[in-house]
Amino acid sequence: MRNTVWRSGVVAVALAMALTACGGEAPADKNAASAGGGGGEDGIKVGILHSLSGTMAISEVTVRDSELLAIEEINAAGGVLGKKLIPVVEDGASDWPTFAEKATKLIRQDKVATTFGGWTSASRKAMLPVFERSKALLWYPVQYEGLESSPYIFYTGATTNQQIIPGLDYLKEQGKKKIFLVGSDYVFPRTANKIIKAYAEANGMEILGEEYTPLGHTEYSTLTNKVVQAKPDAVFNTLNGDSNVAFFKQLNSAGVTAEKMPVLSVSVAEEEVKGIGVDNIAGHPVAWNYYQTTENPANEKFVAAFKAKYGADKVTSDPMEAGYNAVYLWAEAVKKAGTVEVEAVRKAAGGISLERPEGLVTIDGENQHMYKTARIGVIQPDGLIKEVWNSGEPIKPDPYLKGYPWASGLANG
Repeated sequence: MRNTVWRSGVVAVALAMALTACGGEAPADKNAASAGGGGGEDGIKVGILHSLSGTMAISEVTVRDSELLAIEEINAAGGVLGKKLIPVVEDGASDWPTFAEKATKLIRQDKVATTFGGWTSASRKAMLPVFERSKALLWYPVQYEGLESSPYIFYTGATTNQQIIPGLDYLKEQGKKKIFLVGSDYVFPRTANKIIKAYAEANGMEILGEEYTPLGHTEYSTLTNKVVQAKPDAVFNTLNGDSNVAFFKQLNSAGVTAEKMPVLSVSVAEEEVKGIGVDNIAGHPVAWNYYQTTENPANEKFVAAFKAKYGADKVTSDPMEAGYNAVYLWAEAVKKAGTVEVEAVRKAAGGISLERPEGLVTIDGENQHMYKTARIGVIQPDGLIKEVWNSGEPIKPDPYLKGYPWASGLANG
């Protein structure tokens, strides 16, 4: 069962390559994207590609919503280059070949100027060859495992040294030296855990167990028993999607509490807390770069606007905010370039800094990742997250962990 997702990833990438290579259509793609596709007389078309159905919908629907909010705000302020943005929304359906197929449609058929999309690394890996072959731009809004940098992807979520490593540093400072790893069975958790094991070896920590389940898995009694029997000081959780609902409910039923055995998550934010049920997860720590409770004027405005558009009971979260940021960062790069032409936008984007809901965000022109402030938070009884630590300033992105001697060789497998 563990190999199923890996085979799916291979199929997805193969399909992506086939879709972009067939029919000798690369010149048409170049005209659509590189030469400024999407910039018609009536407006500029932009793609939005997230899972609106399937196991990842619990996380991705609201990222779409935040991107649409940013588009609405930008249009209300006059648009980009005097034109309104026209969103073209597609459903990746929690299926990696579908992400590749829909990305190809957005580029070739809809001729969008850029695309905002993805969540899982499997979806990103499936789309990557589509965007690279077409020389089109993808803005990817979610924290990920690093060890990647594509000239046609801007990564607005955290890379490893801005989330996973600060999370490990936090556990170490709390005296949590015996760790159990739990993750979904695809590229992000497996690569993240490879990095975590290298960190643990270099920092006197012990990995007591490492378990994976398929995305969408809902039976966690066996895994929960393994965790309880191992008696770790903490669990490092890289589960994604609605599997987190079942995992935390069953962990709570087994009597595991945050005080006895904290579970630090890197893919559970405010939106997922609602689905999990706050009684099942309150007190557990998370590592992100933004929380709804982050204090600054830009965040107050963002939270108020999101609730006004989608409902007073809605919450904001890190991936939503990173998706919201992506639209503004692309728009700023287009304004600076004076065109939606891809290479001009790429060149203009490096060094752009904006005050965003999470704080100051700057595009690193070298690797197209963001300078971001790391934040550790604890889930509160009201479902929101209270920040208990931050890095003090934005951290330079280091996707290949070149600044960490213990990580030497990880990028080579």
